[in-house]
Amino acid sequence: MRRKQYLLGLAMLLLLALPVWAQAQGIPMVNVTGGPKGSQQYSLTLQVLALMTSLTLLPSFLLMMTASVRVIIVLSILRQALGTGQTPPNTVLVGLALFLTLFIMSPVLTEVYNNAVAPYMNSSMAFDKALAAAEGPLRGFMLKQTREDDIQLFMQMANKPDALTSADVPFATLVPAFITSELKSAFTIGFLIYIPFVVIDLIVSSVLMSMGMMMLSPMMISMPFKLMLFVLVDGWSLILGSLAASFAT
Repeated sequence: MRRKQYLLGLAMLLLLALPVWAQAQGIPMVNVTGGPKGSQQYSLTLQVLALMTSLTLLPSFLLMMTASVRVIIVLSILRQALGTGQTPPNTVLVGLALFLTLFIMSPVLTEVYNNAVAPYMNSSMAFDKALAAAEGPLRGFMLKQTREDDIQLFMQMANKPDALTSADVPFATLVPAFITSELKSAFTIGFLIYIPFVVIDLIVSSVLMSMGMMMLSPMMISMPFKLMLFVLVDGWSLILGSLAASFAT
């Protein structure tokens, strides 16, 4: 129940930010023009249309700043290593990644809700202060998971001096550095996951070659052994537990 409140609060905070930004930029939300016989016609400006279109990108922005990137890539590599095709299906993988992301991000979401969303919804904090308070926990999470080399790379690309403290790293620079670090971590974990399954494929291929059964697909023989190995070592618990533990710093 509380997770639903966190997500609802974050969504409301983002939605409420659009009218405030539009008012600050002087964008008229609705144009009223006179029609025939004293009627009035209402039309939205192109700027408002662009703002409404940007709402479709908000889920992607939020996912790219959380643990979802690493989780979904590792699960996809795991499915590829097992050689099971579309099993588990994409819906299952995305749902599993979403709930595991909520589990990993629950301390950060709790802090954001208590420090920013709840005070703003109670009208006890201005929007700009609530936005700054919400940025703090998210920034702290991303800084812990981001490599210093990636931060320095994007700081140099932006022609900015080296950051002496974490507060000197702009948020626009931190996000791509965080995504790059997450991709590196995800592929490193995926490489370690792939090794035992590749060994099984090599053993099965060698046995089939030695028996002269070259026309038989090694993947058809090795997949049951890979599934058996994955079940015997309690693979799902091991993978998901290791993924959650990889974010502990």
